[in-house]
Amino acid sequence: MKFNWGTGIVIAFIGFISFIMYFVINMNMNDKYDTSLVREDYYEAELELQNDIDKENNSKNLESNLSWKRTDKGLEIAFPESLDINKITGKVFLYRPSNEQVDFEIAISLSNHNLLIPDNRLLDGRWNIRVDWQYKGNSYLFKKEINY
Repeated sequence: MKFNWGTGIVIAFIGFISFIMYFVINMNMNDKYDTSLVREDYYEAELELQNDIDKENNSKNLESNLSWKRTDKGLEIAFPESLDINKITGKVFLYRPSNEQVDFEIAISLSNHNLLIPDNRLLDGRWNIRVDWQYKGNSYLFKKEINY
């Protein structure tokens, strides 16, 4: 069989198409390259943006905002000392950008102005904390990206 330039072009096209198809199939089948959305309801979340901005502005007007620190027992979120802990309600949502399977939400239950999130619930790495809380009819929001 004689090998000419036309045969070479056809073989090159077939090789190139095979190369591209291999990577397309590999990307779609491999869970390592998951392209799921961060939130399924991102349109609805976008509509709540102004409410979040108002809540963050309320938080900035407090004498002192929330703070956090890592302890031996876990992540400790401290609420302002000037507030009555019995009138604070809300939720804390911890979001892991790299793995939605470990995201969780807990209700605020305070003891001496501190909320403790146990160490066994948190993996090392980056977390986004969102504390949406209310005090005497006013809503507040604290958002922070941390490395635990």
